[in-house]
Amino acid sequence: MKIVKRGSEAAARLYSEDKLRQGLDLLKYRLLGAEIDKGLLFKLFVYVILINVAFIYIKPILYMVTTMVKDAKNILDPTVIWVPKTLFLGHLQEASEMLNYGKSFLISVSLASSVAVLQVFSCAIAGYAFARLDFPFKKVWGALLLFTFIMPPQITILPSIMLFKGFGWLNTFLPMVVPALFGHGLKGAMFVIIYRAFYSTLPKELDEAARMDGAGPFRMFFRVMFPISRSATVVVVLFSFVWNWNDFYFPSLFMFTAENVPLSITLARMAGEMKLAEGAGEITVYAEAIKMAASFLIIMPLLVVYLFAQRWFIEGVERTGLVE
Repeated sequence: MKIVKRGSEAAARLYSEDKLRQGLDLLKYRLLGAEIDKGLLFKLFVYVILINVAFIYIKPILYMVTTMVKDAKNILDPTVIWVPKTLFLGHLQEASEMLNYGKSFLISVSLASSVAVLQVFSCAIAGYAFARLDFPFKKVWGALLLFTFIMPPQITILPSIMLFKGFGWLNTFLPMVVPALFGHGLKGAMFVIIYRAFYSTLPKELDEAARMDGAGPFRMFFRVMFPISRSATVVVVLFSFVWNWNDFYFPSLFMFTAENVPLSITLARMAGEMKLAEGAGEITVYAEAIKMAASFLIIMPLLVVYLFAQRWFIEGVERTGLVE
């Protein structure tokens, strides 16, 4: 009887140890996963990083929105930091008047859209040539393209101003629009590289099939290559539009005395006028709220564009290889 009892106790102990081992293995599997990127700990770490990064970008926007809707009572109340007790939209109207928003908005849209469209066609042609065609000194031109990509624009800005002054283009939109027609402009070299990377991934059979049908390089590009580069085109259009919309450097140099200027220039002029007013003793409690309202009016169109185009933008980034 003692032998049987000891055997049953050993069996029970082995069974409990086996269950404990299975539980530990299951817990390890849940925490670490079969692969390193499948476990709960890795996902928790990723979410912590994403939440912190998102907070860094969202906090200024939240502060801007909450500040621009505060009235004088909320601004002077030290207990009101994030959530105002009442909403006041008068700052938006005043900022709109100071920015001459309607006119400047149309100018910004026209300038950014025209440059984006021109860069799409010119950079797509250049990227296709670098990826699929053979021409003399191809490697040399490719190296020069990379050089223009890494070279700071401040190096060439003085010769550019002198050149455009000789053409009589200062205080016009031509210094920003005409270079885009030839694949240059703001970040033009980067867009050529994006198209080159996209066209390099396409199979060579497309070229061979088009040549068998008697298509030349131009027909092959416009009938075959460019229509299937929608993902790269979406990325280039959005990047070009956003960067030209936000650009202050080139318009401030080429249009420094112009009357009709984009929003980036009107915002800088408005900030300068308010600073002069504060220096003259005309300090107002609404200054910061008006600046926040003006900034919101400028970034609001970009937020709307991204809201509707984010799916195509993410798909385009993945297909063009920018995430690699």
